[in-house]
Amino acid sequence: MKLTWEISEQDVTGTTSFFNQLEDNCFVRKRKELLRARAKKSVTKDEFWEAMVVCLLTTQQRAGPNSHAGRFITRKPFPLAHSDCSACGEIEKFVLTKLKEHGGIRFTNTIPRQCCANFDEMETGLWDKTDSVLERLRKTRTVEAERKAAAFIQDNYEGFGPKQSRNLPQTLGLSQYEIPIDSRITKWLNNFGFPVRLSSKALSDKDYYQFVSEGFQQLCAACNILPCLLDAAIFASPDRDAWNHDTVYG
Repeated sequence: MKLTWEISEQDVTGTTSFFNQLEDNCFVRKRKELLRARAKKSVTKDEFWEAMVVCLLTTQQRAGPNSHAGRFITRKPFPLAHSDCSACGEIEKFVLTKLKEHGGIRFTNTIPRQCCANFDEMETGLWDKTDSVLERLRKTRTVEAERKAAAFIQDNYEGFGPKQSRNLPQTLGLSQYEIPIDSRITKWLNNFGFPVRLSSKALSDKDYYQFVSEGFQQLCAACNILPCLLDAAIFASPDRDAWNHDTVYG
């Protein structure tokens, strides 16, 4: 059996019109700039660590510009930098203290444990393997390469399912096609007229996730818009003008 996606002229017109309204949004522009910049340089260990922590902090909680998580993430310097975690001695306790001091962030019992587990794994060989995967992805911008990188992250990092294993490369400017499908994306697709009613719960299944992702990618291809940029526009749309150089983070 084979599924054939049919994108109508109305689908293209509606999507293009929506994207054109947000193409100049600060969040969308930042995504474009990150894509261009990443083609020129490799990901450092510090950059990866920060992006990994950001993904854990934005799992199943509000991450808009005025949210508790959003304000924590954009603090300068980053409160949970790799160098600070390395020097602290007890990473789980250090992360917990920082999150509680800031306040308003959910899963403060889970995130510190995940950070600690991932830090330990990175320091004992996982970073070298990750660096290799990221470098291949940086040089090979294909859907297949992005899916392989997402699978590697999901298999090796605590707290990373189908969504956040795609959010991490995207946060680093390494992915164009595979996007983190969250409630904003499913709501937009349902309102747009996706051929099946989408369920956020079902997205934990990798085959269902890939089905939705392929539909999104086909729509983007018909509109000549990179999936990561339409994703940025959809994510930015509820907050629109609240995104600026001080609040944008990925």
